[in-house]
Amino acid sequence: MSQASFVVVANRLPVDRDDNGGWRRSPGGLVTALEPVMKGVDGAWVGWPGKADLTLEPFDFDGTRLIPVTLSADDVQNYYEGFSNDTIWPLYHDVIAAPRYRRVWWDTYVEVNERFADAAAAAASPGATVWVQDYQLQLVPRMLREKRPDLTIGYFHHIPFPAYGLFSQLPWRKQVLEGLLGADVVGFQRVADAGNFARAVRRQFHYTTKSTGIHVPQEDGSVRNVLSKAFPISIDAQSYIELAQRPDIQARAREIREGLGNPRAVLLGVDRLDYTKGIRHRLKAFGELLEDGRLGVEDATLVQVASPSRERVEAYVQLRDEIELTVARTNGDFDTMSHTAIRYLHQAFPREEMVALYLAADVMLVTALRDGMNLVAKEYVASRIDNKGVLVLSEFAGAADELGSAVRINPHDIDGLKDAIMRAVEMPRAEQGRRMRALRRRVLDHDVRDWSRLFLDALSNATKKV
Repeated sequence: MSQASFVVVANRLPVDRDDNGGWRRSPGGLVTALEPVMKGVDGAWVGWPGKADLTLEPFDFDGTRLIPVTLSADDVQNYYEGFSNDTIWPLYHDVIAAPRYRRVWWDTYVEVNERFADAAAAAASPGATVWVQDYQLQLVPRMLREKRPDLTIGYFHHIPFPAYGLFSQLPWRKQVLEGLLGADVVGFQRVADAGNFARAVRRQFHYTTKSTGIHVPQEDGSVRNVLSKAFPISIDAQSYIELAQRPDIQARAREIREGLGNPRAVLLGVDRLDYTKGIRHRLKAFGELLEDGRLGVEDATLVQVASPSRERVEAYVQLRDEIELTVARTNGDFDTMSHTAIRYLHQAFPREEMVALYLAADVMLVTALRDGMNLVAKEYVASRIDNKGVLVLSEFAGAADELGSAVRINPHDIDGLKDAIMRAVEMPRAEQGRRMRALRRRVLDHDVRDWSRLFLDALSNATKKV
């Protein structure tokens, strides 16, 4: 097998099976973010093809070598649904749901991380750069360094990294920190996340941590420097602008508003169905505004897109039931023959339809209780080529660090959220334009290419200093 000079290691391959048994590019945020990076390099991508017990040979797709890692049904249950999404995900999202600590999950997590590390080590040419992605693979950097000390290794953490008081609950906290410290650069979404990581390392190992890096002692008595820093991820803003300029998508946006009965204000929420996204808080605030008479069903409709997510994990099954019950009750109380209070869509849509929704929406509600970044906020801003619309943004989303002209909210404060929604609905056009122009400048200046360039430059510089 030919080896690559640049290797991405991620839980999933960047493709999905289509109806004809072929492959199509996945719609996920990570794939979109890394697509421009993979173009024009001698690249390979190591990942799981998305189906249990599917064994495939490496194959080429769109100029990139794809190297599938096989996971059994037990692996999926223990490593992915178990440790990754029932232990790490809730723990790292401020214990909004209770994490569960099961040794069999951890043991499988170690085994699967080893498998990914083996595949990456085999795929990388001498002196290659390997970029490991996200919380499912936190042990891979160290495993890779032990197998291939010649490699330059980067790791990017797409979700929050918790404060030490929470992280210290993890029975395998030392092993996870050691795994991450195998990288030359450990990237985070927010400055606070990088700080939490450095503090955890200091508390566990008493290593020296400075702004220039973490000093990790080696067995031979030398010290290796690991840079821990924030690199806020972004989107391919230009692709959203191009879609928003298409007459057919603009026509679809008008059609969406007509289909909703042409309310004065269309409010929009777009999320994976996840307890971290604050969907329940959003529905509660909107329902109370209708109940208080501050909004009427003819004035405002909330469109909630909640794409299916982790449907075999119990917390997600329960969340779906709660949300659908709330939607049904609100609509039962307030719908008229011609207007619906909440239009709820438990499905995923292609990017073209999403941009039409963004153009149709007067107010975008991002009410996350905790979010690494939230690219939906940036997608909405990029799509608003008319400089209209209002972004209501949780201060607990990473995007809040960058998008200072949004209407900021604490989603736990339902009264404050209600006031923010009313402020957004009633905001004069001139103020909308002022805020949106500032938001768009930020998103266009710092797009996904900027993110990947900054990270890879830092990785290149970190290894030069050694």
